[in-house]
Amino acid sequence: MTKLEHEHTIEAITERLAQEHRPNYLRDWIYGGIDGAVTTFAIVAGVVGANLSSSIIIVLGLANLLADGFSMAAGNYSGTKAEVDDLKRLRRIEEKHIHHAPDGEREEIRQILMGKGLSGDALEDAVAAITADEELWINTMLVEEYGVTLNSRSPTRSAISTFVAFFLCGAVPLLPFLVQLDNAFVLATGLTAIVFFAIGSAKSRWSLAAWWWSGLETLVIGLVAAGVAYSIGYLLKGLV
Repeated sequence: MTKLEHEHTIEAITERLAQEHRPNYLRDWIYGGIDGAVTTFAIVAGVVGANLSSSIIIVLGLANLLADGFSMAAGNYSGTKAEVDDLKRLRRIEEKHIHHAPDGEREEIRQILMGKGLSGDALEDAVAAITADEELWINTMLVEEYGVTLNSRSPTRSAISTFVAFFLCGAVPLLPFLVQLDNAFVLATGLTAIVFFAIGSAKSRWSLAAWWWSGLETLVIGLVAAGVAYSIGYLLKGLV
C-alpha cells in the first residue's frame, strides 16, 4: 500500500492548510547556519594553513561571528522587508484599480479563470463570487497577476533567525581553540563536518533528495570551501 505524505480527512486538511499559511523561518535558520559554519571554518583553516597562532583564530573567528553574522542578519532583514513593502505597494495598486476601473479588473479575473479552464456559467459564477468580496478580489489579483505570496514573513524574525543560526553553527569550529584542546584543528574539522551534514540533512525537506545525500552534498561543499581557504593560507604563509 502506497504511503502518502499526509492524511486527507476533513480535519487533517483543515489543519494542514492552516499551517501552510503560516510564515516559515526554517530557510533563514539553514541559510544562516550554513554560512556561519562555512565562513568561520574557512577562517580557521586559512589561519592553520598559514601556521599562525591559535589566538589569531579566536580573534578572527569571533570577529566573523559578530560582524558577518550581523551583516547577514541585516541583509536578510532588508531583503525580507523589501518583499513586505512590495506586497503593500501592489495591494494599494489593486485597491486603486478596483475602485477606479472595476470593469477592467473584473475582466482580468475573468481571463485568469478562463486560463484555468473555466467557461460559461461556471466562469461567470466564479467571477461574481470573487469580485463580490473586495479582499478576496485583491488577494486573487496579487497571486495570479503578480505571482506574489500573501504569506509574508516578519523581517525582524527572519533577521534574528539568521543571526542566531549563524552564531551557533559558526561557533562550533572555534570551540576546540577556545578551550585550548589538543589537536584542536582536527576536532574543529570533525565537529564542523557534523554540522555541515546535519544542516544538509535538514535542507532535504525542500528537495526530492534523500536526507543522507543532501547531508553529504552540504558536507562536500563546506569541506571544499575549507580546503580552498587552507590552501591559500598555506601558500601565503611566507608573507605573514
